Amino acid sequence: MADIKKFAEELVNLTVKEVQELATILKEEYGIEPAAAAVAVAAAPADGGETAVEKTEFDVVLVSAGQAKLQIVKIVKEIIGAGLKEAKELVDAAPKAIKEKVSKVEAESIKAQIEEAGGEVEIK
Repeated sequence: MADIKKFAEELVNLTVKEVQELATILKEEYGIEPAAAAVAVAAAPADGGETAVEKTEFDVVLVSAGQAKLQIVKIVKEIIGAGLKEAKELVDAAPKAIKEKVSKVEAESIKAQIEEAGGEVEIK
């Protein structure tokens, strides 16, 4: 049991880059889509009752750019694949959704990138 706890602790402490590398390895070497892996790992209820429907699509909402607005604009530009003007307008309009209907893995990755740069993000 200690090995499982250690493994879980390592997963929780992965950086954004490491999470992306893990997702790539799961997809390319094992044919597992990261969103599908999250659903496959979800445990069945112990009482044998109906399973709760797990949310699979998330919206990433920029709440605030914080003190590093320029850095947040650059990150948002990369994430949405738009021009600098569009990214700046999106950041200026916060709170505003950056990306909608993305997997939990992608949403967590985006959140980590923005929070690392000093911004504030919610996943809905």
